[in-house]
Amino acid sequence: MFKNLNFKNMRNFTLSVITACSFLLFSFASAGSTLNLKNEIREFDNVFKNSSRIVLGTIDAASINSFYAKYPKLKQYQKDVEDLYKKKEYKTIWYDDKSVSEFGALLYHKVGLLNEQGIKAKMPYMDLVDDVFNETVSNKLPQKDTELLLSNMYVFYASNVYSGVDAQTLKKIGWFLPTKTISYDRILDSLMGDPSRLNKDENLLFGQYYKLQDALKRYRTIEKNGLWKKIDIDEANFKELKPLDSGKVVQQIRERLYVVGDLKENSKSQYYDQELMDAVLKYKKRYGLKLNYTIDKDHIAQMNEPIGNRIRTIMLNMERCRWIPTQLAKADEYVMVNIPSFRLVYVKNGKYDLVSDVFVGTRMTETVIFSGNIDRIVFSPYWYVPASIIKNELKLKMAEDKNYLAEHNMEWNGGAVRQKPGPNNSLGLVKFMFPNPNDIYLHDTPAKSLFDFEKRIFSHGCINVRDAKQLAIEILKDNPDWPVDKINNAMSGEKETTCMLKNKIPIYIGYFTAWVNDEGEVGFYPDVYDRDKSLDKLLYSDSVALK
Repeated sequence: MFKNLNFKNMRNFTLSVITACSFLLFSFASAGSTLNLKNEIREFDNVFKNSSRIVLGTIDAASINSFYAKYPKLKQYQKDVEDLYKKKEYKTIWYDDKSVSEFGALLYHKVGLLNEQGIKAKMPYMDLVDDVFNETVSNKLPQKDTELLLSNMYVFYASNVYSGVDAQTLKKIGWFLPTKTISYDRILDSLMGDPSRLNKDENLLFGQYYKLQDALKRYRTIEKNGLWKKIDIDEANFKELKPLDSGKVVQQIRERLYVVGDLKENSKSQYYDQELMDAVLKYKKRYGLKLNYTIDKDHIAQMNEPIGNRIRTIMLNMERCRWIPTQLAKADEYVMVNIPSFRLVYVKNGKYDLVSDVFVGTRMTETVIFSGNIDRIVFSPYWYVPASIIKNELKLKMAEDKNYLAEHNMEWNGGAVRQKPGPNNSLGLVKFMFPNPNDIYLHDTPAKSLFDFEKRIFSHGCINVRDAKQLAIEILKDNPDWPVDKINNAMSGEKETTCMLKNKIPIYIGYFTAWVNDEGEVGFYPDVYDRDKSLDKLLYSDSVALK
């Protein structure tokens, strides 16, 4: 009712209200009323303040257009800001009476701590926002400029922290996992309703994000305190270290493993004892290395990588976590494959039912990052040889040996080649199908020795699972039609048998070079497809405009 009042009318309106209220107060007093006059006066004050706020706080399309003409470097946020005010019915967001609200000040504080989120982006005109919250600055911006600057600051913050790289860019860099969509309006309502969500909200960010954030804080503290000391060795005369060895280098390794948390106490001993043996195993497990007690030059070189590299790796994987829909980890059942760690987990009812080693595609035939739904398990499968393999490999071998197909249990099948079921079938004795355009699936393998390698990139793109049989058993253990005996018979290698699953199981094939487990231990894995390098260039190169 007040939005069309001008200042002259407002003044007349105010005098009228005061007169009316005075008359009412006099009447109440003369009648001996017990009403609380202070409450009546407070109610009047609220009416006046609200009317003043609405007049001064109207944000319309003309105001928004004028703002972006004045501050063109914020143009990328205009549509989101317009949508925000449309859903807020063009009311001011950041003002509490005539001053910026406490939530606005809190959000400004969080923007100043973006480095803790692993974000290096800086909002244009941030110096003007700084002045808004600087009490010593007397020449303040107009209220509408301040209001819209803060709305742009909010969209800048939310897009960087809760969204990250946009969906179109993700497709260009080969990330085909489901991405989340965010509503700036709904997020703002949730944050204003409970500002503590600015610190942690697993409805907004994948839970792994906060674990990596804690790891980032720890590693930056190590860097700040100068605890990441180089381990000195004589390159020419260095010999592998084994239990019972001794020397200064053992002491240095002990110190490093203490600093990163693999050792609870640092005895400073130069002797390679049982305590250090246990710590070495923890270290190697975190890095996806072969679990033994030997420490060679490659391990020392890895330990001597600058801590800045570890910090940057954590930051890059925090960015990847921003892309993940938060409901993923809340699913009752799913399979997740992490390419750099060469590891598969099968999760059911929030628990890891199975963890298995895998090997993945070579650099020439990279395993694609995407998701699907496992709809069937095929026991004792045929392997239908891809046309590319027939063309590039089989034809040459068949030309050299006319009995090649028969010797490898293969046969022609309608113009194509397939390998018959059996223990030497390239797919092993079971495969897990999730229809996808990349023709990728999980399967067993007869080449078990390949799992002994640390860097396991051997396949044509499919994912080879060490514990494939156990995965089938775990998936079907609640299915009375498929007891273990039936699974064993179906995996005899005699004929192909298909089990259609009653409920499809989501599968996610991801790429994380840093991952924190439930115990808070951060693992680092090789960037086998150089995707960290690509993402680092995208996010931090000076030639790329950051969000």
